[in-house]
Amino acid sequence: MSRVQIALFVTCVNDAVFPETGKSVVRVLERLGHEVVFPPEQTCCGQMHLNSGYRSEALRLARRFVSSFAAFDVIVAPSASCVGTIVDSYAHLAEQAGDERLLAEVQALAPRVHELCELLVDVLGVTDVGAAFPHRVTHHPTCHSLRVLKLGDRPRLLLEAVRGLQLVPLPDAASCCGFGGTFAIKNAETSIAMVADKLAAVHETGAEVLCAADNSCLAHIGGAASRLRSGLRVMHLAEILAEEHAG
Repeated sequence: MSRVQIALFVTCVNDAVFPETGKSVVRVLERLGHEVVFPPEQTCCGQMHLNSGYRSEALRLARRFVSSFAAFDVIVAPSASCVGTIVDSYAHLAEQAGDERLLAEVQALAPRVHELCELLVDVLGVTDVGAAFPHRVTHHPTCHSLRVLKLGDRPRLLLEAVRGLQLVPLPDAASCCGFGGTFAIKNAETSIAMVADKLAAVHETGAEVLCAADNSCLAHIGGAASRLRSGLRVMHLAEILAEEHAG
């Protein structure tokens, strides 16, 4: 495919806590010959505000996102939950606010916003990104990637093309890890039980590395694994795709 200019929405969580993920997205896309630009006025998509009932605050952030990215034909974010918020929730938010202009802008912009796996497989037509990662890996399909974006086999196609990577299926993969943003705080005991089940399934695979399309879920699972000293390594899928040698 010819060179494409791609705007990166890094997300606030990645920017503040997991900067390597954003850097990995850039490395992968530039390796494929594309130009990545970073609109500096971007902030948060408003997901955590929307999920917690702060709809007016989420509405302001939706308007800011639209104004920050309206000029770009292709937008990528390394977060299924943030992309899900933009493409699935913004229109409802605008409708409920009676903001017809925002609704029209969202409807025009949403089809141009892609999670990384979607961008690579569906838009750029690529599964082999030139990565090498000689480790035993399993993939957790996060709730937004599975149920909102319906990423399906796109992550698997990308991981299977990584040189040296042994991909093993995760038992009961569709079950939630128990994070769910503020759910993990408001329902701590239930969340702990859910992540314990998820970790048991991961350990059953014998995988060295667990990957996913959302760092929030990986932080939850990785935190539990660290406290148990399980030795499990968690990585965003973008970081694996950015590897070109033994990691």
